[in-house]
Amino acid sequence: MAGKMKQYDLIVIGSGSAMNVVEPMIQESPKIKVAVIDKDEPGGICLTRGCIPSKILLYPAELVRTLEKAGELGIGAEIKEIDFGKIMDRMRTLIYEEINAIRKGLSSSENIDYFQSVAEFVSPYTLKVGDDTITSKMIFLCIGSKTMIPPIKGLEETGYLTSDTVLKLTALPKSVAIVGGGYIAAEYGHFFSSMGSKVTILGRNERFLPEEEPEVSALARRELGRHIEILTGHEVEEVERTSSGHKRLTARDRKGGRRRQVEADEILVAAGRGPITEILHPEKAKISVTKDGWIAVNEYLETSQPNVWAFGDADGSYLFKHVANYESEVIYYNAVLKRRVKADYHAIPHAVFTYPEIASVGLKEKEAVQRYGDKIRIGFYKYEDTAKGEAMNVKDYFVKVIIDGSTRRILGAHIIGPYASILIQEIVNVMYTSDRSSDTINEAIHIHPALSEVVQRAFGSLMPVEHYHHHVLQQMLEQSAYREVPSEKPEKRQGKRIVLKSGSVE
Repeated sequence: MAGKMKQYDLIVIGSGSAMNVVEPMIQESPKIKVAVIDKDEPGGICLTRGCIPSKILLYPAELVRTLEKAGELGIGAEIKEIDFGKIMDRMRTLIYEEINAIRKGLSSSENIDYFQSVAEFVSPYTLKVGDDTITSKMIFLCIGSKTMIPPIKGLEETGYLTSDTVLKLTALPKSVAIVGGGYIAAEYGHFFSSMGSKVTILGRNERFLPEEEPEVSALARRELGRHIEILTGHEVEEVERTSSGHKRLTARDRKGGRRRQVEADEILVAAGRGPITEILHPEKAKISVTKDGWIAVNEYLETSQPNVWAFGDADGSYLFKHVANYESEVIYYNAVLKRRVKADYHAIPHAVFTYPEIASVGLKEKEAVQRYGDKIRIGFYKYEDTAKGEAMNVKDYFVKVIIDGSTRRILGAHIIGPYASILIQEIVNVMYTSDRSSDTINEAIHIHPALSEVVQRAFGSLMPVEHYHHHVLQQMLEQSAYREVPSEKPEKRQGKRIVLKSGSVE
């Protein structure tokens, strides 16, 4: 079919969450013909180089930190070996098993023509893929996103890693400098420091994890700062290779102007993700993009060109796999079943799998106050004030919830501490009920003593915003909950064997 125009019932660019729509369409219409195009490995960003491989790596990191604290509970555990190569190989083996299974399914399906190539529009509803030109009256744009690389002098010449390429490492760098202070930096900073690297984070924002609540960000910085050095408000201006083979970063304090140099074996650029729309040439298809370059969609996820739909990272709303999966359901209703279902983002949860773990859903306090004023009530409870939290010997971690005091409707929640991503799901589920009432959580019987009680007690300790700031936050400040601590010297774990107690390496 090379060089010829081919007609399809559906063209899909991207092989991640879009397949949630393709599979039921094939089951319902066995004669349907679909073109699936992906320039990268099949499976989407989450599987191939995003959330799944990174979480496979982060679980061993969590075990390292857990074992390090075992002595506080009277358990004399020692980590004698961290096999970085084995940890990386396990991740790649698990990921490629899935990738290969997806590739086999795409290649063997009678209903699918699978193109591993770049696609670009040549006119409305028509794309060029390699030597082929294909067309369809229904197109799904699930093109994903790309890593953003800031314009730093000398960066390209010196070389660097991204969240895409870091997964190819076979040896542990002795030191890592991470450019960026957001989710990716927090997670990979935790990973590399747990493995034994000396880690320095350089974020340009004044706050670490600036997308989280200020008190969450502050506590996360303090706790992670026990293991790594975190510099905020610093703009990396230049990178160069030293005579000893290291990579030297020069960063400027954005407030005072003072410059600081950091040397490391490797640089990881974690400055966020951005649109990859330009390679698609959407203008040739009369498809509009936002001022930031994302595919513009309406509340039904349809683009400016009728029956061309965009979801997942492509529309830039929320760069989370679970949101892409949800949006694929919206697309199925609107594009396939021809219903009119609006995308609803009122309770989008996310988690940051760093140390400590963080999870959030819904509005932050500032947003809630702007919308609801003095009707806002805040609930707050610390892990350590529950029986299970005390048993776990955790300090300062907490649950913060935000509700509309006049309706009892839950507006948002923010958790920092062990199992935050699990604890928040109870709140998320209630936020998807018809009344979204905090009474549901208060009235439900919670197992005692289980950690879930910290969520229930947060909703049972509601107070006006002023009271929260004047009493709760002030008390935490006085107890040094937010006070930074100097980072501990990283144990020398660059070899395969380590005894933490003595610090010796074999």
